Amino acid sequence: MPKQKNLAELNAEKDKIEQQLAQERHKIQRLENRAAYYEKGDRRKRAHHLITRGAAIESVAPLAKALTETEFYAFAEKALALPEAKGLLMEAVNEHNRAEQEKRC
Repeated sequence: MPKQKNLAELNAEKDKIEQQLAQERHKIQRLENRAAYYEKGDRRKRAHHLITRGAAIESVAPLAKALTETEFYAFAEKALALPEAKGLLMEAVNEHNRAEQEKRC
């Protein structure tokens, strides 16, 4: 009889360990789901950011709508290489940084 009791104990221990394993697997799945959720949120934020920037460009330069993506990139590269554009961009960035610093203080 002791052998059956020992077998029963082993089966109970096995069941307990299988339950713990299932719980740990579930915990891992929840963590993976959470990571995917946050990663998806970051992608959505970036996509939103890019879309709003593109819309802003099209609203101030409606002719840009006629360009292909390659043509638009070439145009943007040339336009932003102009010293005047570089200066204006630097001015805008400096103003942004000043405003951010004032916000922190």
